[in-house]
Amino acid sequence: DRPTGGATFTSIWGISSSWTLTAMPMFILMGEILHRAKIAENIFKGVAPWTTRLPGGMMNVNILGCSVFAAVTGSSAATVTTVGRITIPELRRRGYDDGLSIATLAAAGSLGLMIPPSIILIVYGAIVEESIAKLFLAGIFPGLLLASLFILYIVIWTWLNPSKTPKHEPWPGLLSAIKSSGNLIPVVFLILSIMVTMYNGWVTATEAATIGVFAAMLLAAFNRTLSVSNLKDSLFSAVRTTCMIMLILQGFAVLTLAMEYMGLPRELAMFISELNMSPVTLIIVITVF
Repeated sequence: DRPTGGATFTSIWGISSSWTLTAMPMFILMGEILHRAKIAENIFKGVAPWTTRLPGGMMNVNILGCSVFAAVTGSSAATVTTVGRITIPELRRRGYDDGLSIATLAAAGSLGLMIPPSIILIVYGAIVEESIAKLFLAGIFPGLLLASLFILYIVIWTWLNPSKTPKHEPWPGLLSAIKSSGNLIPVVFLILSIMVTMYNGWVTATEAATIGVFAAMLLAAFNRTLSVSNLKDSLFSAVRTTCMIMLILQGFAVLTLAMEYMGLPRELAMFISELNMSPVTLIIVITVF
């Protein structure tokens, strides 16, 4: 048998009309607004003073900055673009190793895939019909763990290559560092406004995304970057990104339907079952593959 046109259309419509996916364009729009609201500059100012004493110095700003910005935008592309635009010129000016500076930015950009609100987790939740709030909660610890491992790598690399790392920046003082951290208050407020309302069951993921867009517009207005031009660019960019993701999902739906008609998942499951592997061994094999 082969999939009929009606079955194909139904499959495409089913994945496209999922209520869960309505949160996706709103979170993308929130990230686009923040991308143009100079939020990354505030994150840099708030995080930078606390990294002067760490081995590797301001290279850790890439990790911490991406972690915070990923929690705001949920997009790896927006995180790398926005944070990198601020940190890379500063790191070059201070004499940091260019290769590792760019590598830390590229690696930390992947944190946007896990730290909520993650666009990928929304898409995954829609496909497997899992709670978006639970997926967001499950992504917090792995994201923070990965960020900690990145910082640990920078520390070890700095110890092994002291000649490639400039001297520590002067410690600005506790009061000055705390004062600089005030730049993070709006960002923390935005993150908490989304997470707390979702995890307490007060709102759905879609409603939380709407709150996030409203809060992002308030932050943009506070930073005096909420203009008609920026809002128009944010809307068009969000539409383009959403359409791209929806086309990928529709292609996935057609591919899944074709594989089901070929019986490939059933044959693969039988093949794995005949190998008699333990669950741990199976996970290791899948991970390596």
